[in-house]
Amino acid sequence: MTHDVAAAGQARAALARGERSAVHFNTLAWDRAVSGDATGAEEFFRQSLALRPHGPEALVGLAGLAREAGRLSEAVRLCDAALAADANYPEAWLERAFVMHAGGSMPAARECYAQAIALRPGDAAAHAGLASLGAREGLAEEAREHAAAALATDPDNAIAAAALATIAIEEGEPERARALLEPLAARRPRPDAERVQLLNVLGDACAKLGDADAAHSAYARSKSDFAALHAPHFSGRRPHRCWIEDIAAAIDALDPSAWGRFEPAGRGRAPRHVFVLGYPRSGNTLLENILASLPGVVALEERATLRAADLAFLADPASDLPRLQSLDDNGLASYRQAYWDQVAAAGLAPLPDCFVDMDPLKGTRLPLIARLFPGAHVIFLRRDPRDVVWSCFHTSFALTNAAMDFTTIEGTARHYAALMTLIEKARARLPLTVLDIDYRDLVRDFDATTRAICEFAGLTWSEELRRFDRTAKARGVATASASQVRKGLYDGSGQWRPFARWLEPVMPILSPWIERFGYSD
Repeated sequence: MTHDVAAAGQARAALARGERSAVHFNTLAWDRAVSGDATGAEEFFRQSLALRPHGPEALVGLAGLAREAGRLSEAVRLCDAALAADANYPEAWLERAFVMHAGGSMPAARECYAQAIALRPGDAAAHAGLASLGAREGLAEEAREHAAAALATDPDNAIAAAALATIAIEEGEPERARALLEPLAARRPRPDAERVQLLNVLGDACAKLGDADAAHSAYARSKSDFAALHAPHFSGRRPHRCWIEDIAAAIDALDPSAWGRFEPAGRGRAPRHVFVLGYPRSGNTLLENILASLPGVVALEERATLRAADLAFLADPASDLPRLQSLDDNGLASYRQAYWDQVAAAGLAPLPDCFVDMDPLKGTRLPLIARLFPGAHVIFLRRDPRDVVWSCFHTSFALTNAAMDFTTIEGTARHYAALMTLIEKARARLPLTVLDIDYRDLVRDFDATTRAICEFAGLTWSEELRRFDRTAKARGVATASASQVRKGLYDGSGQWRPFARWLEPVMPILSPWIERFGYSD
């Protein structure tokens, strides 16, 4: 929706005269939303709905507010309610596309963008969204076509420009990308979601050009903007790192000596069950797609499969987690079944021979995994902590609690150390069947490493594993690793080195892990 200052003034005057209209409330809601007052915007949208209960404009407005706050499930429900009221309302399709894009459901996002364009062919935002998806998936001509359509209507469209710059970088022309993005970023004086994206891709272009100073500056500005935009939604919340530390402390109160190893069959349960964990940017998406290349193996990336157990046992780890060990198998059965029901809801039912649950931050759920799924196999991906921390800092992530920790290098390093500490403690105290895989081994000695993984997981090795790039293209990749995985195997070690001086202040945090994992220079 466009911001019309005059219309907002007229709406305020109408309300002052005692005129109550859904149109006036919607106008004021958008005015508040554009000014950054999410609370005021929500109040006006809800007053609009009180007058017009199924008004699609107010429903879409609330969906946008929910999306910006990271409440994606709520945003989807609101979009669907708007479409139920008016299936031909292009703004509802567009907002639904934004929500799906933010949540990593790229095929659904693509369909929704296309629906918006079908209803409003010149929609710059919808074309820009398709350009962004095309660039992400390496579809250069598609990206250019939709970017051109977006820029024809909106010459300063940041998302379309970022898509063109991404394609230029992939085609070996980072200077062209830099020339395109720098003036656009300069013309946006205040933080917004588009400037976050522009600066992030600008950082990629400068890094490719070997200009570490400019790259670091662009990344730091991008993360600063991201933090500023979302700070109101996280006001008063403790950092995600603190929650991780609470779980680690609560593990001390567990006594797994009485836990059984029996795991009764559940509806929809896979015969073999593998968790791929570690830390973001450690190679988890790569390994997931490698394993998904085998016949009889299906994988799911970064879904809240343990949602029911999370709410029951991790909302307040100190008081909730000890209750986990007091339950017998009958008490645990509902949480196990809720897990498999979540897997089925993702479209993976019935499951074949092996199910792979890939989520690097699910290491925080190791107490749940150990208690609910004693027969599961856990694979940890490890990578040089400096590469991991630098990559998490400069990568553009969707909004999550953890993503807010990644807005500074120090925050990222402390988050990394907290999760590694939790994992080490869980492995020492809990009954887990674990295999460690070094990223370097995976990319440098692929066959030997994947044979070891297959032996551990009870799978039969096949040359199909080498075709994981085709698997990734066919399945789609929702994580930030999409562009790397679809290109095939390559060694990304040492990417931190040009930025070593910015990592120096956090080396006291990282050095113990660098030494422990064998990455000392």
